Amino acid sequence: MRKIISVGLAILLLVGAVILAKYLIDNKQKPKPRFDRIVKTVFTQEVKNSSVPIIISTNGNLEAKNKVELFSEVQGVLKSSVKEFKPGTRFSKGEILLKINSDEFYANLQAQKSNLFNVITSIMPDIQLDYSSEYNKWKSYLEGFDIEKPIKALPKTNSDKEKFFISGRGIFSSYFTVKNLEVKFNKYTLKAPFSGILTEALVNRGTLIRSGQKLGEFIDPSVYEITVSVKSEFRNLLQIGKQVELTDLERENSWVGKVVRINGKVDTSTQTIKAYIQVKGEELKDGQYLEVALQAKSEENAFEVSRNLLIDNSKLYVVKDSILDIVDVNLVFENEKTVVVKGLTNGTQLLAKAVPGAYAGMLVRVFTENKNKQ
Repeated sequence: MRKIISVGLAILLLVGAVILAKYLIDNKQKPKPRFDRIVKTVFTQEVKNSSVPIIISTNGNLEAKNKVELFSEVQGVLKSSVKEFKPGTRFSKGEILLKINSDEFYANLQAQKSNLFNVITSIMPDIQLDYSSEYNKWKSYLEGFDIEKPIKALPKTNSDKEKFFISGRGIFSSYFTVKNLEVKFNKYTLKAPFSGILTEALVNRGTLIRSGQKLGEFIDPSVYEITVSVKSEFRNLLQIGKQVELTDLERENSWVGKVVRINGKVDTSTQTIKAYIQVKGEELKDGQYLEVALQAKSEENAFEVSRNLLIDNSKLYVVKDSILDIVDVNLVFENEKTVVVKGLTNGTQLLAKAVPGAYAGMLVRVFTENKNKQ
């Protein structure tokens, strides 16, 4: 009996195994659902070829057109003046920027003036006797001699004899010694060459200044220049007097500049030409970074598209009868975000936004905005 039961269990287990195997085989061979028929919705734009202006973008840093580096030509201690010699301080044209102590030098200058006056005075009796006709002009010169004021030019000599006499007494040498000291004395006071602002100050009151030492930097904040490098192939597009647009990095502000100079030399390493653009504006600052847009020629029968739509720099996706297709185009010009292409037919439905996983032959549905108001 037990033997019959064991045989029956074995048969049942064998039948169950066969049924399970058949189920697994049937389930494995069952076809998987197809997803290649899923239709994606895409955005398109209609191609309308036209005249597209070519804009060359470049950049550079602003620099004040009138910029002066201040150096000392004399030695002395810096004195206090009406305005502080500090960055950001504004000065009008002719206003004193700084003063250097000149007491010792001034005393030497006055001594030389006094010496010149004494030398001329000593020859007056000889002039009255030997050059009586010239006496009055020399007398008038002495009467108008003011040691506290810059000396006037010596009276003109009317003959070689008078000239040799005056020169022999050392009057010419004394006069030019005084003039030289007067010029040097003026260098103890630095005045603003134009109305502007102090952008750099390297010395403070009481500092001992030496000859040749840099004191600071002074600029005119009303006019700036920016130097840009343009590829040599576009050199014919640069013209003096041409207006260009300048923008800041945030593209929130823009200014109109003018090409004022063009370098006649091509940089051998970069094959570029430097152009100098002048611009004015209250919000501009020295050293500010700006982008420049130079308008070149216009490309006829062309179309401008987003740069990320371009495939292998020569192809674009188009929609034909709800199917994606690839067409070849001729790349004319590249900007930072867009490209200008030729070779598209008017009316072609071009992808307006990139489609992830796109391929030629893909089924798509063109998105159409419902403009009907309910």
